[in-house]
Amino acid sequence: MSTLNAKDFEIIDMHAHIFPHKISEKATHSVGDFYDIKMFYAIGESEGLLQAEREIGAKKMLVCSVATTAKQVTSINDFIAAECNAHPEFIGFAALHGDYENIAEEVDRVIGMGMKGIKLHPDFQRTAIDDPKAYRIYEAIEGRLPLLIHMGDYRHDFSHPTMLAQVMKDFPKLQVIASHLGGYGAWDEAEAVLHPVEQMMVDTSSSLSFMSKERALRLIHHYGVERCMFGTDFPMWSPAEEVEHHFALGLTEDAYRKIFAENAKRFMKL
Repeated sequence: MSTLNAKDFEIIDMHAHIFPHKISEKATHSVGDFYDIKMFYAIGESEGLLQAEREIGAKKMLVCSVATTAKQVTSINDFIAAECNAHPEFIGFAALHGDYENIAEEVDRVIGMGMKGIKLHPDFQRTAIDDPKAYRIYEAIEGRLPLLIHMGDYRHDFSHPTMLAQVMKDFPKLQVIASHLGGYGAWDEAEAVLHPVEQMMVDTSSSLSFMSKERALRLIHHYGVERCMFGTDFPMWSPAEEVEHHFALGLTEDAYRKIFAENAKRFMKL
């Protein structure tokens, strides 16, 4: 157990999911079933997230949900906006889908509602990162909103790091948060093709418990400490346990200050 204490640091969780009450249990279980992982929390709702984050003293958290069909986009975004209005701790990222007809109009609408970014999950949405449908979204948000995108899954061919590397060449002003240290289960490929660039950050969610300390440190130093941001992937994992995974790496206190909050504040202009 580390001698460092989470509450000695400012913490911003840059990757958390919440669902409306009526579907929260089903949605949470569906995510667990997709990854064949037992979710730490059985229900992914706002109050549960806030309670879990209080255990580590987190003051801000990025909240999002995924539109698996185009018809879900509007209702998800209304829900996320309402939750952000109710909870000032939340940083809302809107949902979009490549089949949604009026992408540009929805981008204008979510900006008007105070949303701070867009979340995509290529594997859930079955739309590859470099699919022309996804390019419609990048065209609408480049230079306007950052993109939080799920990265990597060895079972599918929708979210491999090579695809994101090409997208970032095609959209040089697109700000991207590459989830899961750039590629859940595809970290070798991520390290090979995702090079440190100003417009790209990575989050640490759903990563550290799947790799050795040496592998994690190599990836963090590959991207640069200044480009890594703390994330929990709530309700999949416990924020308290995720903090301990970070402390086990033996980084400096300055590095933890950057990863836990300072990088997020800079990138999101908080």
